[in-house]
Amino acid sequence: MTRNPNMREAILSAAELLFSTRGFNAVSIRDIALEAGANPGSITYHFKSKDGLLLEIYKRHCGPMNKRRIELLVAARRVRDVQDRLEAIVRAYVQPAFSSSSDLAGGGARFTRLRAVMSAEGNAVVGRIIAEIFDDTTNAFIEAIEESLPHLPRTTIVWRSQFLLGALYYTLVSPERVTRLSRGEADGADMAEAIEQLVASTVASLQASDVDHIDSGAGSRRAKPTQPSAKGVAAKRKENPAS
Repeated sequence: MTRNPNMREAILSAAELLFSTRGFNAVSIRDIALEAGANPGSITYHFKSKDGLLLEIYKRHCGPMNKRRIELLVAARRVRDVQDRLEAIVRAYVQPAFSSSSDLAGGGARFTRLRAVMSAEGNAVVGRIIAEIFDDTTNAFIEAIEESLPHLPRTTIVWRSQFLLGALYYTLVSPERVTRLSRGEADGADMAEAIEQLVASTVASLQASDVDHIDSGAGSRRAKPTQPSAKGVAAKRKENPAS
């Protein structure tokens, strides 16, 4: 079997391309070999199986990407102004996912598309990889947000962080939708603009009022203000002029 390291890289690149466009289940080892210009035996030699190949793709991106995210997060937590700090924390999470696909310290748009497709398939192999590789980093971001928004329950932060992940995936998977629905006024492939829009919308989401159950049987909810309303303050002052 070939021991050519260039062939190994060609196989990894071919598999990443095919997995990101077709999904994991629809791609065969033969498909990958054809795309890479290799023979199927060289794939099993280097990676044992298709599962092993997928695991290696995640490892080659996620380690450096998580390292970069933590570097940016450490800097973000030093920002004094709470609003600026929160924006920096969110940007520290978002920006590395948009780095060039040739930059392993970023992860790349193609790899993020692959992650989105894998998650949509509900692949059990991917589920185990995600828990092992991403949970520690994600918890670090959740804790940083908790420090900036101490009034917000952790469960709410987790929900809204999950929404960010979904938005990140969809932005990278379907950029043409933004271009089409904006009638060409916005370019969905403009990564710099996508980052700013994601950061702004996520910060707004995190700062929104929390929700509280008022009738668990009916499933209805009401907004729980994070700060007292002007009407509430006026009523309180009327009751207690000295306040």
